[in-house]
Amino acid sequence: MKLKCIISYDGTQFAGYQVQPNKRTVQGELNRALKKLHKGTDINVSASGRTDARVHAVGQVIHFESPLNIPADKWEVALNSLLPADVALTHAEIVPDAFHARYDARGKEYRYSILRSANRDPLKRNYVYHYPYPLDTTRMKTAIPYLTGTHDFTSFCSARSEVEDKVRELKSIELIEDGDMLTIRFIGTGFLYNMVRILTGTLLAIGAGDLSPDAIPGILEKKDRIFAGKTAPAQGLYLWEVFYE
Repeated sequence: MKLKCIISYDGTQFAGYQVQPNKRTVQGELNRALKKLHKGTDINVSASGRTDARVHAVGQVIHFESPLNIPADKWEVALNSLLPADVALTHAEIVPDAFHARYDARGKEYRYSILRSANRDPLKRNYVYHYPYPLDTTRMKTAIPYLTGTHDFTSFCSARSEVEDKVRELKSIELIEDGDMLTIRFIGTGFLYNMVRILTGTLLAIGAGDLSPDAIPGILEKKDRIFAGKTAPAQGLYLWEVFYE
C-alpha cells in the first residue's frame, strides 16, 4: 500500500531535508526509522520538496510504499517510536498508487517569523530572525501587490538554482503582527530555491526604507539576483502546508 504522511521537524540540527553524505538530514532519519520498522528493508521516501539546513516544517508531505499491514491511524505511533525527538509524523493516510507527494502538489504555504524586540531572546534564536531595527509595515504592505500574481522570479531566486523556468504564481502575501512578532505568510503554486527568504529580505529592506515599494516591478524586470534584497536567515522559515486537489 502507498501512504501519504505529514511530518513536522525542527530543522536546527539538520543539514536540510535531502540525504547528503556524512550529514544528518530529515530524509536520512526517515530512511533509518522505516528500515528498522521493515526489518532491514530499504524503503524509498519521496517528499513534496526539499528544505535547507535550519529550515523547519510543520506540514511537509512525504509518500512511501509499505508491505506492512498497519492501519493508517497506527502509523504515527509505529514510526514516531523510531524517529528522533526533532522529527514527528503527524498524519498518515492510504492513497492511490498514482499519488506523488511532489508532482501532485498544487501549491504551498510558507511562513517566516521575525522577532522585532529591542533585545534578542536566546530561547527563540533557532526559530525566528531577530530584527531589532525600525520597520514600517505599511511600506511593506504597499509592495505586496507588485509581488503577487504570475511573474518571472529570477531576481528572487538563488543564483545557484539550476531550474530554467523561473515563472511562478504567488497567490498571496500576508503580514501578521502580534506584539513583537511579525509573521509573513506566503502562498503560491510553487517556489524557487531561496525564493521565500529573498522575498522576505526584500520586504524588510522596503520596511527599513532602503528600497521603495514601487521598485519591485523594476527588480522583477531585471531578472538579476543582485537587485533584490538580502537572503533572510534560514531559521525563521517554516514550510507550513502543502496543498493537493
